[in-house]
Amino acid sequence: MVASDAGIAWLVREAMDGRGRIKLRKLSRSRMSRAAVSATKLKQCVRKQPAKIRKCMCLPSNYALVEFPLVWSELRANQQLCDGAIRCATGHVFPVHRAILSAVSPYFKALFTNSLKGGKTETTEVAIDSVPGKIFSLILDYAYTGTCNVNADNVEQLLPLADQFEVLGVVQLCCQFLLQELRPENCLGIFKFARHYFCRDLEEKGRKYIRHHFKRILQESPEFKELTSKELEAILRDDELNVKNEEIVFEAVKTWLEHNVDERRPYLPRLLKCVRYGLMSYNFFTNNVLTWKIIEEDESCQQVLAPANQYLKEQEAKQGSGEIDLNNPLAKPRIPYEILFAIGGWSAGSPTNFVETYDTRADRWFLSVSTDATPRAYHGLCTLNNLIYMIGGFDGNQHFNTVRCFDPVTREWRERACMYHARCYVSVCTHRGKIYALGGYNGRTRMSSGERYEPQRNQWEMIPPMHRQRSDASAAALQDKIYIVGGFSGREVLNSAEVFDVETNQWTYIHPMINPRSGVSLVAFRDSLYALGGFNGFIRLSSGERYNPNHSEDWHAVPEMFSPRSNFATVILDDMIFVVGGFNGSTTIAYAECYDADSNEWYDASPMNLNRSALSACVISGLANAREYSYHGKARDLGQGQASSENQQKTIQGGEGAVETNANISTEEEETVNFDEHVQREVIPMNEMAESVGNYLG
Repeated sequence: MVASDAGIAWLVREAMDGRGRIKLRKLSRSRMSRAAVSATKLKQCVRKQPAKIRKCMCLPSNYALVEFPLVWSELRANQQLCDGAIRCATGHVFPVHRAILSAVSPYFKALFTNSLKGGKTETTEVAIDSVPGKIFSLILDYAYTGTCNVNADNVEQLLPLADQFEVLGVVQLCCQFLLQELRPENCLGIFKFARHYFCRDLEEKGRKYIRHHFKRILQESPEFKELTSKELEAILRDDELNVKNEEIVFEAVKTWLEHNVDERRPYLPRLLKCVRYGLMSYNFFTNNVLTWKIIEEDESCQQVLAPANQYLKEQEAKQGSGEIDLNNPLAKPRIPYEILFAIGGWSAGSPTNFVETYDTRADRWFLSVSTDATPRAYHGLCTLNNLIYMIGGFDGNQHFNTVRCFDPVTREWRERACMYHARCYVSVCTHRGKIYALGGYNGRTRMSSGERYEPQRNQWEMIPPMHRQRSDASAAALQDKIYIVGGFSGREVLNSAEVFDVETNQWTYIHPMINPRSGVSLVAFRDSLYALGGFNGFIRLSSGERYNPNHSEDWHAVPEMFSPRSNFATVILDDMIFVVGGFNGSTTIAYAECYDADSNEWYDASPMNLNRSALSACVISGLANAREYSYHGKARDLGQGQASSENQQKTIQGGEGAVETNANISTEEEETVNFDEHVQREVIPMNEMAESVGNYLG
């Protein structure tokens, strides 16, 4: 919980400014928790009792405002039936009802009943001369109404006093407010504040915030340079520190030390050990680390860096051909803040229920045992509230209207409400806490209809239909609107695009894409939409195009992917666009690559363990059990993490047996018209049907 000590003296460096930023000062009193006090008293007892750990209640999961009887406020306002008084600083006197105040504060109950003085006559007036009247009036507000006004101007005074007087409800209100106010520029101060007052829940949430936003804290927080060496070391050693690369960690050490070189120089060798140099580029190490003047002048720092220098030299000599030893402490990856889940699809000529997760810090894929009972492909996938929803799809025989929900913490799958219509090749996105399922193929016709799902009610509702029938299209939400592009209408591959305004409930055409695309992936990234890959009716595409509704009505080409692909998965991960798997015109692939918008370039990533197309993927951030899905949790599975050269050779050889079918379809448009018959009569092998269904016809 929180410390209760009448001698608390918390000095405020500077109050919140007009923009609501909190900046807190260091403490001026020694820390001693209730647990420590209790331990001292227990030693004096003859009978030994098991220690009781009080759970922190500053941020209860079932928190709600308390409703008190209105008559209490009326009695307070009219000063009726008052039987006590509180005297504060500057002569403020508050008439009170002792029973009401005692009900919310064990501290005042003890004072009023004189239980601390051996049962002497009850006290009716209490003097707390050091407490400002305007702050104590807030505590009285809570005692009579169940709430009080916590804001940036009073929280730093109110929380210590609520802690001192043991008014748990006010402590909770203050912690809720501070949690809402967490920003990169003030989170370090709030974290220290929470630690000092033993608000364990707020402290833990503050720690998670610091891990997640570390790069922004380094850039924006004036409090960062005021950290102690131990505080900084604890942050930098954390396996869960969310940094894209170790160059950021080194820059953090450099920024902190250069703020006060003379005093902080002795701490540098220890801080340098926090950087995982094996994950750093050799060029950065030689040009930025070794040439830092402070390191050049310090022999102890050079000794610390010698093993890293030797390791990186060896890796550089291998010219990237050698496998990085992730068990080496110098190259031990951190736990990713975001986990990519790739689920289902077509693999080895049949639908699959396989789940793979990707650790972006280790650049490794891992097979998961948390598979659903039913294989499916050409489905939609999205996340809401850290749950994964798998929508619609196709298993080679049946077109699904079902919805499955996966909890990555409990690893359990469960059924949710079915859609009104069966939909494979469905386009799925989320907006304002709801899921949109648009278009698709129901086994008979391509669809223009759409529906919307609300998780709280577990219910679907129909929305107005699109202007075009779209199967194998792709949808994304951007700037409060929903966009859908491309697809197959049953007669042609589309280049048209539409936008749905949730306020007016209407679909509107926007400018068409440069190229027609079926099996396309549309993703919203920063302020733009990216339409990538797909099939134009003749070939699989490696091209992509970008649409920014704020700057232009037209689509503009972006750099091409390394591999052409359709019916693949696309996600935003690590502030980059990742594309995974798909069909390249000859066979399914496992290849993954990522697009960095800042450098405007594509980069290779490790391939999946399985070649597959018609899969879907999503990303979940901040999982409590992220370690289980990361290299740290999977390191014992030595056979996982990267597709073998043997598997990749099979990919090149076209092991799916779909080459001939797709080549024929690509050159003979009439195959498109007869596709429905092919599916219904099952006259082609399943592996051939898988690719011709999803990769050409929608």
